Amino acid sequence: MLPKQVRAQRTPNFNCLHVLEGFAVPAHSIKGFVIAGERSGVGKTILTLALAKLLQDRGLRVQCFKVGPDFIDPGYHSIVTGRTSRNLDGWMMGKDNTVRCFEENMHNADIAIVEGVMGLFDGYDGRSEDGSTAQIAKWLNLPIILVVDGSSMARTAGALVFGFERYDPAVRITGVIFNKVASTRHYEYLRDGVMDRCNLDVLGYIPRGSEWHIPERHLGLVMAYEHDSLGQSLQSLCQQMQQTVDIDSIIAYTRSDHDRDHCENNRNPSEQKNIVTIGIARDEGFCFYYQDNIDLLQDYGARIVCFSPIHDAALPGGLDGLYLGGGYPELYAAQLHKNRKMRQAVLSFCRSGKPVYAECGGFIYLLQAIRDKKNKRYEMAGFFPANAVMRPRLQRLGYVEIEAQNNCPFMHKGDKARGHEFHYSDISAIPPDINRCYTVYRKRGAESFAEGYQVGNVLAGYVHLHFASHPDFALNFIRVCQERKRGK
Repeated sequence: MLPKQVRAQRTPNFNCLHVLEGFAVPAHSIKGFVIAGERSGVGKTILTLALAKLLQDRGLRVQCFKVGPDFIDPGYHSIVTGRTSRNLDGWMMGKDNTVRCFEENMHNADIAIVEGVMGLFDGYDGRSEDGSTAQIAKWLNLPIILVVDGSSMARTAGALVFGFERYDPAVRITGVIFNKVASTRHYEYLRDGVMDRCNLDVLGYIPRGSEWHIPERHLGLVMAYEHDSLGQSLQSLCQQMQQTVDIDSIIAYTRSDHDRDHCENNRNPSEQKNIVTIGIARDEGFCFYYQDNIDLLQDYGARIVCFSPIHDAALPGGLDGLYLGGGYPELYAAQLHKNRKMRQAVLSFCRSGKPVYAECGGFIYLLQAIRDKKNKRYEMAGFFPANAVMRPRLQRLGYVEIEAQNNCPFMHKGDKARGHEFHYSDISAIPPDINRCYTVYRKRGAESFAEGYQVGNVLAGYVHLHFASHPDFALNFIRVCQERKRGK
């Protein structure tokens, strides 16, 4: 039994029914909850991981999801749960694809934990809920546990939580956990400030502790496989949370008593399997992929084969196409430079006429070279006549929409798709005779520029596309693979 001051103070409401943009989903839905933050940096990820482990220790099969375009947090989720974590992004994926992704990946799972992005109401812009954690929570009708940084705050926590509770009445915030709390007395001040004005439950707190911090680098947290002490940190945090967080009440929020409504499945997977073979660059340097993109390629008949531009000396045999995703080529530039055989193999493949799609880090790999922050030059594959240069400051960040122009190999003119940009590099001038096959729009058309560098059937650029925003992109990619395979 937890100490009296930690136990939840009010009974959760299990009988809510929200109408969500055209159809009703009972509050029970699939069992699960959302971990949201009052802002970025409050500890959502480490708390999500600890809760996943605690629930697994109780015999529950946990499926994690991540709101937003982040590639790194899902890797941590997957390591802890042993199940592939998925992105849920309302702006890039749309409602139907988001709900479908959630439903399909809850098969054989007992409970879902959805980690939010930034602050609860933060998303595409300041006027709508597009891309926000709040939007996803409403679409899935899941209760929200709000994580609040309690440092440098006392009774004011009540005013903060009071505002969150009332900002959008359709958002069901059922509990709050305070992080970075100095002492039991400090927690009591925070708790009392909330309980005096708010209707939600105070579920406990986590003391300050540097051992529970996940290190970061320029694109976010370090990758999960690089965090050698992750298991030890989680074990320590779990032991702490068993003393100061009401885990039983968190589980209680997920009760369900009725059948749930399902989102209509409009996807039409191909009945033909393994009609083409697509090689995907996947190692520590190329690790940013939306799993849904890969699944969609497989749904349309692709056989997926992974390879490492860092460690492998040659491409796998029998490839009909290449997909070079993003990651950290700048951190492994020396290894990529030394692997001359792989660079030559990729260059030859690009020149073969077979389709290649490269984004962000994969795009950089297809350039002549990359210069690091010390201006040291490392040779890359050399397909596009330009160099990448690492900068000390972020060059682009945010959601974008692309619109295809003429000669786009995997999209028709006027087709649109959505994605995200996040990079510290920029590139030297690419010759004007190289086709820019799509226009990139940022923030509802406030800014636009030409990108989508295309030579033959090679398409590359900085944008991380989510294929769910335009599934025909994956279908057309496979179509071109088939055509080249047949010699057309």
